Amino acid sequence: MTHRILIVEHEAEAGLGYFAGWLAEAGMTCHVVRPYLGEPLPSLDGGTAPAGPWDGLIVLGGAPSAWDDEGTPWLPGTRALLRRAVETSLPTLGICLGAQLMALACGGRVEPGTAGPEVGLGAISLLPAAAGDPLFAALPLTARAVQYHQDAVTVPPPGAVLLATAADYPTQAYRLGERAWGVQFHPEASVEIFLSWTAPNADRLAEDGLDAARLDAEVVAAGEELRATWRPLAEAFAAVVRGAAGPGTGGTEAGGIVAGSGTHVH
Repeated sequence: MTHRILIVEHEAEAGLGYFAGWLAEAGMTCHVVRPYLGEPLPSLDGGTAPAGPWDGLIVLGGAPSAWDDEGTPWLPGTRALLRRAVETSLPTLGICLGAQLMALACGGRVEPGTAGPEVGLGAISLLPAAAGDPLFAALPLTARAVQYHQDAVTVPPPGAVLLATAADYPTQAYRLGERAWGVQFHPEASVEIFLSWTAPNADRLAEDGLDAARLDAEVVAAGEELRATWRPLAEAFAAVVRGAAGPGTGGTEAGGIVAGSGTHVH
Protein backbone atom coordinates (compact mmCIF):
# COMPACT_ATOMS: atom_id res chain seq x y z
CA MET A 1 0.00 0.00 0.00
CA THR A 2 1.26 3.46 -0.86
CA HIS A 3 0.27 7.00 -0.06
CA ARG A 4 -0.83 9.45 -2.74
CA ILE A 5 0.68 12.89 -3.16
CA LEU A 6 -0.83 15.45 -5.52
CA ILE A 7 1.87 17.36 -7.43
CA VAL A 8 1.11 20.68 -9.13
CA GLU A 9 3.69 21.33 -11.86
CA HIS A 10 3.81 24.81 -13.42
CA GLU A 11 6.10 24.10 -16.36
CA ALA A 12 7.83 21.14 -17.99
CA GLU A 13 11.29 22.41 -17.04
CA ALA A 14 10.47 22.50 -13.31
CA GLY A 15 9.48 18.94 -12.46
CA LEU A 16 9.99 16.77 -9.40
CA GLY A 17 13.66 16.14 -10.14
CA TYR A 18 15.37 14.17 -7.39
CA PHE A 19 12.14 14.02 -5.41
CA ALA A 20 10.58 11.64 -7.94
CA GLY A 21 12.92 8.80 -7.01
CA TRP A 22 13.27 9.69 -3.34
CA LEU A 23 9.52 9.78 -2.72
CA ALA A 24 8.91 6.61 -4.73
CA GLU A 25 11.49 4.76 -2.66
CA ALA A 26 9.70 6.04 0.45
CA GLY A 27 6.44 4.44 -0.74
CA MET A 28 4.77 7.55 -2.15
CA THR A 29 2.81 7.63 -5.41
CA CYS A 30 2.98 11.09 -6.98
CA HIS A 31 0.10 12.14 -9.24
CA VAL A 32 1.37 15.03 -11.38
CA VAL A 33 -1.16 17.59 -12.61
CA ARG A 34 -0.01 20.03 -15.31
CA PRO A 35 -2.41 22.97 -15.57
CA TYR A 36 -0.18 24.63 -18.20
CA LEU A 37 -1.34 21.79 -20.50
CA GLY A 38 -4.97 22.48 -19.67
CA GLU A 39 -5.33 19.83 -16.98
CA PRO A 40 -7.83 20.88 -14.28
CA LEU A 41 -6.71 21.23 -10.70
CA PRO A 42 -8.43 18.55 -8.62
CA SER A 43 -10.02 19.31 -5.30
CA LEU A 44 -8.40 17.89 -2.20
CA ASP A 45 -11.52 15.89 -1.39
CA GLY A 46 -12.01 14.19 -4.77
CA GLY A 47 -14.58 14.74 -7.49
CA THR A 48 -12.16 15.93 -10.18
CA ALA A 49 -9.86 13.55 -12.01
CA PRO A 50 -7.44 12.37 -10.81
CA ALA A 51 -9.71 11.63 -7.88
CA GLY A 52 -8.72 12.25 -4.28
CA PRO A 53 -8.70 12.26 -1.38
CA TRP A 54 -4.99 12.96 -1.15
CA ASP A 55 -2.43 12.17 1.51
CA GLY A 56 -0.17 15.10 0.64
CA LEU A 57 0.37 18.06 -1.68
CA ILE A 58 3.50 19.45 -3.34
CA VAL A 59 3.39 22.65 -5.41
CA LEU A 60 6.51 23.08 -7.51
CA GLY A 61 8.35 26.12 -8.84
CA GLY A 62 8.16 27.96 -12.12
CA ALA A 63 8.85 31.20 -13.93
CA PRO A 64 5.58 33.11 -13.24
CA SER A 65 5.26 35.61 -10.44
CA ALA A 66 2.90 34.42 -7.72
CA TRP A 67 0.47 37.27 -8.46
CA ASP A 68 0.44 36.90 -12.28
CA ASP A 69 -3.13 35.63 -12.53
CA GLU A 70 -3.67 37.12 -15.98
CA GLY A 71 -0.65 35.45 -17.55
CA THR A 72 -1.01 32.24 -15.52
CA PRO A 73 -4.74 31.69 -15.06
CA TRP A 74 -4.48 28.61 -12.85
CA LEU A 75 -2.72 30.49 -10.04
CA PRO A 76 -5.91 31.50 -8.18
CA GLY A 77 -6.98 27.86 -8.11
CA THR A 78 -3.54 26.81 -6.91
CA ARG A 79 -3.61 29.37 -4.11
CA ALA A 80 -7.07 28.13 -3.10
CA LEU A 81 -5.74 24.57 -3.09
CA LEU A 82 -2.86 25.59 -0.83
CA ARG A 83 -5.12 27.56 1.50
CA ARG A 84 -7.42 24.54 1.86
CA ALA A 85 -4.45 22.26 2.48
CA VAL A 86 -3.20 24.47 5.30
CA GLU A 87 -6.68 24.74 6.81
CA THR A 88 -7.11 20.95 6.83
CA SER A 89 -3.54 20.17 8.01
CA LEU A 90 -2.81 18.18 4.86
CA PRO A 91 0.96 17.55 4.61
CA THR A 92 2.04 20.22 2.11
CA LEU A 93 5.30 21.41 0.61
CA GLY A 94 5.58 24.55 -1.53
CA ILE A 95 8.84 24.94 -3.45
CA CYS A 96 9.99 28.38 -4.71
CA LEU A 97 6.88 29.62 -6.57
CA GLY A 98 4.89 27.10 -4.51
CA ALA A 99 6.16 28.69 -1.29
CA GLN A 100 5.32 32.15 -2.60
CA LEU A 101 1.81 31.07 -3.63
CA MET A 102 1.22 29.58 -0.18
CA ALA A 103 2.41 32.80 1.45
CA LEU A 104 0.00 34.89 -0.64
CA ALA A 105 -2.85 32.44 -0.11
CA CYS A 106 -2.46 32.61 3.65
CA GLY A 107 -2.02 36.35 4.19
CA GLY A 108 1.66 36.97 3.54
CA ARG A 109 3.32 39.24 1.00
CA VAL A 110 5.40 38.38 -2.08
CA GLU A 111 7.26 41.05 -4.05
CA PRO A 112 10.07 41.44 -6.58
CA GLY A 113 13.32 40.87 -4.75
CA THR A 114 15.38 43.94 -3.94
CA ALA A 115 18.71 42.05 -4.03
CA GLY A 116 18.31 40.90 -7.62
CA PRO A 117 18.17 37.31 -8.88
CA GLU A 118 19.37 34.62 -6.49
CA VAL A 119 20.71 31.95 -8.82
CA GLY A 120 23.04 29.01 -8.37
CA LEU A 121 24.51 27.37 -5.32
CA GLY A 122 23.47 29.35 -2.25
CA ALA A 123 24.10 28.95 1.47
CA ILE A 124 21.20 28.82 3.90
CA SER A 125 21.30 28.75 7.69
CA LEU A 126 18.82 27.01 9.95
CA LEU A 127 17.14 29.05 12.66
CA PRO A 128 16.57 27.79 16.23
CA ALA A 129 12.99 26.71 15.47
CA ALA A 130 14.32 24.16 12.98
CA ALA A 131 15.66 22.02 15.82
CA GLY A 132 12.19 20.72 16.63
CA ASP A 133 10.78 20.68 13.10
CA PRO A 134 9.78 17.35 11.50
CA LEU A 135 11.45 18.24 8.17
CA PHE A 136 14.44 20.33 9.21
CA ALA A 137 15.58 18.81 12.51
CA ALA A 138 17.90 16.31 10.83
CA LEU A 139 19.51 18.83 8.46
CA PRO A 140 22.90 20.50 9.01
CA LEU A 141 22.86 23.96 10.59
CA THR A 142 24.27 25.39 7.38
CA ALA A 143 23.70 23.87 3.98
CA ARG A 144 23.94 24.69 0.31
CA ALA A 145 21.00 24.49 -2.04
CA VAL A 146 20.10 25.31 -5.62
CA GLN A 147 18.49 28.73 -5.98
CA TYR A 148 16.71 30.26 -8.96
CA HIS A 149 14.33 33.09 -8.18
CA GLN A 150 13.86 36.82 -8.36
CA ASP A 151 10.63 37.32 -6.39
CA ALA A 152 10.60 36.66 -2.66
CA VAL A 153 8.38 36.29 0.38
CA THR A 154 8.87 39.65 2.08
CA VAL A 155 6.23 39.19 4.80
CA PRO A 156 5.55 35.60 5.92
CA PRO A 157 1.93 34.59 6.55
CA PRO A 158 0.54 35.23 10.04
CA GLY A 159 1.56 32.44 12.35
CA ALA A 160 4.40 31.23 10.14
CA VAL A 161 7.44 29.80 11.93
CA LEU A 162 10.69 30.74 10.18
CA LEU A 163 13.04 27.78 9.85
CA ALA A 164 15.87 28.90 7.58
CA THR A 165 17.38 32.16 6.36
CA ALA A 166 20.06 33.54 4.05
CA ALA A 167 21.96 36.77 3.56
CA ASP A 168 20.07 38.31 0.65
CA TYR A 169 16.61 36.79 1.10
CA PRO A 170 15.82 36.05 4.76
CA THR A 171 12.68 33.92 4.30
CA GLN A 172 14.20 30.71 2.98
CA ALA A 173 11.92 28.25 4.77
CA TYR A 174 8.83 28.49 6.94
CA ARG A 175 6.17 26.24 8.45
CA LEU A 176 2.46 26.99 8.73
CA GLY A 177 0.60 24.97 11.33
CA GLU A 178 1.88 21.46 11.91
CA ARG A 179 2.15 20.08 8.37
CA ALA A 180 2.68 22.81 5.74
CA TRP A 181 6.11 24.04 4.65
CA GLY A 182 7.37 26.56 2.13
CA VAL A 183 10.98 26.63 0.89
CA GLN A 184 12.39 29.37 -1.35
CA PHE A 185 15.24 27.18 -2.59
CA HIS A 186 15.05 24.05 -4.77
CA PRO A 187 15.81 20.86 -2.82
CA GLU A 188 14.32 18.85 -5.69
CA ALA A 189 16.44 20.32 -8.48
CA SER A 190 18.84 17.88 -10.09
CA VAL A 191 21.99 19.09 -11.79
CA GLU A 192 20.31 18.45 -15.14
CA ILE A 193 17.30 20.57 -14.20
CA PHE A 194 19.49 23.47 -13.14
CA LEU A 195 21.46 23.32 -16.40
CA SER A 196 18.18 23.38 -18.32
CA TRP A 197 17.29 26.64 -16.54
CA THR A 198 20.57 28.45 -17.19
CA ALA A 199 21.16 27.34 -20.79
CA PRO A 200 18.40 29.45 -22.39
CA ASN A 201 18.94 32.35 -19.97
CA ALA A 202 22.69 32.89 -20.12
CA ASP A 203 22.37 36.32 -21.75
CA ARG A 204 19.76 37.47 -19.26
CA LEU A 205 21.88 36.25 -16.37
CA ALA A 206 24.88 38.12 -17.80
CA GLU A 207 22.83 41.33 -17.78
CA ASP A 208 22.44 40.82 -14.02
CA GLY A 209 26.17 40.25 -13.60
CA LEU A 210 25.91 36.46 -13.33
CA ASP A 211 28.14 34.03 -15.24
CA ALA A 212 26.04 31.02 -16.27
CA ALA A 213 29.11 28.86 -16.93
CA ARG A 214 30.47 29.49 -13.44
CA LEU A 215 27.08 28.85 -11.84
CA ASP A 216 26.76 25.61 -13.79
CA ALA A 217 30.21 24.42 -12.77
CA GLU A 218 29.52 25.07 -9.09
CA VAL A 219 26.23 23.14 -9.14
CA VAL A 220 27.77 20.24 -11.09
CA ALA A 221 30.63 20.00 -8.58
CA ALA A 222 28.14 19.97 -5.68
CA GLY A 223 25.87 17.28 -7.14
CA GLU A 224 26.70 14.58 -4.60
CA GLU A 225 26.51 17.10 -1.73
CA LEU A 226 23.08 18.27 -2.85
CA ARG A 227 21.71 14.73 -3.02
CA ALA A 228 23.10 13.87 0.41
CA THR A 229 21.77 17.09 1.97
CA TRP A 230 18.24 17.15 0.59
CA ARG A 231 17.24 13.51 0.33
CA PRO A 232 16.54 13.48 4.11
CA LEU A 233 14.08 16.35 3.67
CA ALA A 234 12.13 14.41 1.04
CA GLU A 235 12.16 11.32 3.24
CA ALA A 236 11.03 13.35 6.24
CA PHE A 237 8.12 14.76 4.23
CA ALA A 238 7.14 11.20 3.25
CA ALA A 239 7.22 10.26 6.92
CA VAL A 240 4.89 13.15 7.74
CA VAL A 241 2.53 11.98 4.99
CA ARG A 242 2.52 8.44 6.37
CA GLY A 243 1.97 9.64 9.91
CA ALA A 244 -0.88 11.94 8.99
CA ALA A 245 -2.70 9.50 6.72
CA GLY A 246 -2.22 6.27 8.60
CA PRO A 247 -1.20 2.99 6.97
CA GLY A 248 -2.17 2.21 3.42
CA THR A 249 -4.81 4.81 2.67
CA GLY A 250 -3.72 5.51 -0.86
CA GLY A 251 -4.38 2.41 -2.95
CA THR A 252 -2.33 -0.51 -4.11
CA GLU A 253 -0.12 0.88 -6.87
CA ALA A 254 3.63 0.80 -6.44
CA GLY A 255 5.34 4.03 -5.48
CA GLY A 256 6.23 6.26 -8.41
CA ILE A 257 4.82 8.96 -10.67
CA VAL A 258 1.38 8.88 -12.27
CA ALA A 259 0.66 11.51 -14.91
CA GLY A 260 -2.47 13.58 -14.92
CA SER A 261 -4.79 13.74 -17.90
CA GLY A 262 -2.21 15.42 -20.13
CA THR A 263 0.33 13.73 -22.36
CA HIS A 264 3.61 15.22 -21.17
CA VAL A 265 5.34 12.78 -18.84
CA HIS A 266 8.84 13.26 -17.41
